[in-house]
Amino acid sequence: MDGGGRVLEPLTAGFPGSAAGRPAPYPGQGRGSRFGLSLPRLPIFRRRRRSFVAVPLARRLPRLTGTALALAFFGATGIYGLVLGGQYDALRQQHGEPRDIAARIVGFGLDKITISGIAQLSEREVLKIGGISPLHSLPFMSAADIRERLEKTPLVKSAVVRKLYPNELAITLVEREPYALWQLNGELFVVAPDGTVIDRMSDARFASLPLVVGDQANKRAATYVALLEAAGPLRSQIRAGMLVSGRRWTLKMENGLDVRLPEENAAEAVARLARLEREQHILDKDVLALDLRIPDRVVVRLTEEAAAARAEAVKKRPQRGAKGGEI
Repeated sequence: MDGGGRVLEPLTAGFPGSAAGRPAPYPGQGRGSRFGLSLPRLPIFRRRRRSFVAVPLARRLPRLTGTALALAFFGATGIYGLVLGGQYDALRQQHGEPRDIAARIVGFGLDKITISGIAQLSEREVLKIGGISPLHSLPFMSAADIRERLEKTPLVKSAVVRKLYPNELAITLVEREPYALWQLNGELFVVAPDGTVIDRMSDARFASLPLVVGDQANKRAATYVALLEAAGPLRSQIRAGMLVSGRRWTLKMENGLDVRLPEENAAEAVARLARLEREQHILDKDVLALDLRIPDRVVVRLTEEAAAARAEAVKKRPQRGAKGGEI
C-alpha cells in the first residue's frame, strides 16, 4: 500500500485470482461454464492516401485546338469588320451566302437546271419566279419553297421540283391553257377553257385570243368559240361576242355592225350570215345591225344616212293605182 492506503497493482493485472498480465474471466465465463459471454471484435479501419497526378492542360485538349481557336477568332473578327464596313453585303450580292460559297467549292453548286412542260412561260421567267440563281447551292435550296412560288403564278397549274445531287435541279410544270379574253366592267382578263380567270390581261401574247364580253360570258367562252368555227372565213371579221342576259350572243363585227343571234340554233344562224356575206356582201352595206333571230328572214337596221336615202327612194316610187306616174 502507499501512504494513502491504496494498493499498487499493475494496469495489466486482471481480476483477483487471475494470472498476472492476463485479464480474469467474467463471472460465469469459466472453463467449465456453459453460459459464457464473449465480446465481438470490432473491425479495424485503415485510412489510405489518394495520390493525385497533375496532367498538363495541353495534354488533355485535342491536338490543334489552339490553332483552331485562333483561326476562329481571327475569322470572326474579320467577318465583324466586313459587316461594319458594308463589304459583307457586297460580297453576298456578288458571290452569294457563305454557306453557298462553301457548298459550291466542294462540288454542290447549281450547275444544271432542267425545265419541262412550259409553253407560255419562258425558262428565264420560271427561274425568276422560282427565285433561282447560279449563286445558290443545291443543299441549301428548298424545293418546297420553289414549288410554292411557281404555283402562285396564275399560268402554272402545278409544279414538281426535285433536287438531283450533286448539282442538278429538275422542274416540271403543268400550265393552265389561256383560252379566251373576258371583258367585264372595262377590265380585261385571261380565262381558261372552263372559265377560270388566269390573270389580268397584261401581255400582248394573248391579244389574239377570242374576246367575250358581259356577265358570265367567261363561263360560256367555249360556246362562243364554237360559233367562230361555224363562221368559217367570216371569222376574221368577228371582233367579239357579247352575251346578252346570259342567254344569247350578239356578234360585234370589225366594221362596227352588230349581228343578233338566236338563243337556240345559233351556229345555223352564223352559217346563214356567212352565206349572205358570200352572196350579197351584206356586211359592206350601210347597216347598223342584223337580226337573225327569226329563222326565215333577216331584219336590217340601217344607218341614218341609209334610212334617209331609202325614205327618199320610197317617196319617188310610183304608187299602185295612181294616175300620172310618180308622186
